[in-house]
Amino acid sequence: MPWLSTLMAVPVLGAVGVSLVKNDKLAKQVALAVSLVVLALTVVMATRFDPSSAERFQFAEVHQWIPRFGVHYGVGVDGIALVLIALSALLVPIVILASWHDADGTGAAAPPKRSVRTYFALLLVLEAMMIGVFAATDVFLFYVFFEAMLIPMYFMIGSYGGVQRSYAAVKFLLYSLFGGLLMLVAVIALYVVAEKNTFMFPELIGAIQDPGTQKWLFLGFFIAFAVKAPLWPFHTWLPDAAAQAPAGAAVLLVGVLDKVGTYGMLRFCLELFPEASKFFTPLVIVLAVVGIVYGAIVAIGQTDMKRLIAYTSISHFGFIALGVFAMTKDAGAGATLYMVNHGFSTGALFLIAGFLIYRRGSSRIADYGGVQKVSPVLAGSFLIAGLSGLSLPGLSTFVSEFMVLMGSYERYKVAAIIAASGVVLAAIYILWMYQRTMNGPTAESVKGFTDLNARERWVVGPLVALLIVFGFFPKPMLDVINPAVDKTLSSVHVTPFTPAVAEKKGAGQ
Repeated sequence: MPWLSTLMAVPVLGAVGVSLVKNDKLAKQVALAVSLVVLALTVVMATRFDPSSAERFQFAEVHQWIPRFGVHYGVGVDGIALVLIALSALLVPIVILASWHDADGTGAAAPPKRSVRTYFALLLVLEAMMIGVFAATDVFLFYVFFEAMLIPMYFMIGSYGGVQRSYAAVKFLLYSLFGGLLMLVAVIALYVVAEKNTFMFPELIGAIQDPGTQKWLFLGFFIAFAVKAPLWPFHTWLPDAAAQAPAGAAVLLVGVLDKVGTYGMLRFCLELFPEASKFFTPLVIVLAVVGIVYGAIVAIGQTDMKRLIAYTSISHFGFIALGVFAMTKDAGAGATLYMVNHGFSTGALFLIAGFLIYRRGSSRIADYGGVQKVSPVLAGSFLIAGLSGLSLPGLSTFVSEFMVLMGSYERYKVAAIIAASGVVLAAIYILWMYQRTMNGPTAESVKGFTDLNARERWVVGPLVALLIVFGFFPKPMLDVINPAVDKTLSSVHVTPFTPAVAEKKGAGQ
C-alpha cells in the first residue's frame, strides 16, 4: 500500500469535500472525520515501521515526475520523519476540534464572519503539505512542499486572524519567500554541481566534494531553514504571525511548520554538506545560544499571552538547533525528540490561551486574574502545559532538553552551560504568566468564566496525557529516533577534507 501517498491524498480529497458541503456544521464534521482517518492511517503505518531495518527510508515510493531534469515524486520515511508526520497527524484533528468557533465569527475575539468551509478546507490542505514535506526524499519535491505550505497558512492568518492579521500575514510571507528563494538557488546549484542528473536525496549524499562549494550551498539551505525555524536573528516574523493567527493556526505554525526548519538542518545541511556543517558549527552554536537567552528574556517582558508563547518558542528552537549542530548522538536524538515534545507543549499552551481569549475577548495578561477559582480544570491544564514549557522533570520536554544539554556538553561545554540558563529564565516567564492570569483576586471580567466543556477537554486532554506519558516513558519514541540519528551522524563524519587525509590517500595510491 502506498502509505505516504494515501496520507497526503486523503486530506486533499477531504478538503475538496469540505468546500463542496453547503452546511457549515457538516463541513466541520467532515473535516474532523477526515483528519481522524489520517491519524488512524498514520498509527497503522507507524506500527509497521521497523527501526532496525537496514533500509534508509521505509514505505518508499519513487516515480518519475520531470525526467528531463531528474525530478522524481520520491517519498519515504526514517525515524525522524515518522515522528514528525505522526505529530502533524495528531495535531490537526485537535486543532479542528479546537477551531470549532474560530472561523464563524461567534467568538468574542473572532474576526468578521468568514467562510467556515474555506477555513477547514485550508486546514486539511495544510495537513497534506506538512506530511509531504517530511516524507519527501527528492530535494526538489521537498522544496515544492516547503513553499506550498505558505499558501494555506498565509490565508489562515490573513483572513481569519486578529486586528493586525494583514500585516502579520504579509510579513510571514515575505520572510518565508526570501528564505525560499535562497533555497531554490541552492537546490538548482546542487543539481548542476553534483552532475548526478537527479534530485533524489540518497544519491546526492557525498556528491559535493569541494569544501568551498559545500559552504556556499550550505548557506543557501541553512538561511532558508533558519528563517523557517526561526532561529535568531531571523525570528522577527514569528511573534506577529503567532499573535495574530487564530489559536489553532498558531499551533500548526509553531508546532509543525517551524519544525521544517530544524528538520531541514538535520536532514539536508548535515548530510549533504558535512564539511561545511562542521565549518559553520561554531557560528550556529553561537546563534542558538543567543536565541535561547534572548527569547527567554524578551518573553519575560511580554504583556500579550500569545506573543509570550511565541518568544518562548524562539528560545526552544535555540535548544533544538544546539542539539542538531552539537553532532553527538544524545544531542541529535534529544533535538528530534524536542521537536515532537515542543509540539505537544506549545500546542497545549496556544490552545488554552485561545480558550481564555474566547471567554474574555482579550489576549492581554493584565486583563485576567483569579481564573483558577472559577475555572479550575482550565487553570490546571494551563499549569501542566506551562510546566512542560519550563521542562519540569516528569514531563516529556524535560527528557529532550536534558538530552540536548548533556549531548552538547560533550563538545561545547561553555555553550551548554550558558544554554542551561534558559531553564531558569523559563521558570520566570512561565510562572509569572500563570501567577498573573490564574492566581490573585478574581477580576470582574473573569467571574463569569465557565470551565472547560467536553469538547475543550477532548482538545487539551490528549496533549496533557502525552506530556506526562512520554515524560516517564520516552523509550518508544527514542527507539524509533535513535537509529535514524545514528545514520545521519555517520554521513556527517565520512569523507573528512583534511590535508593529512588527502596526503595519506595520495601516498596509498
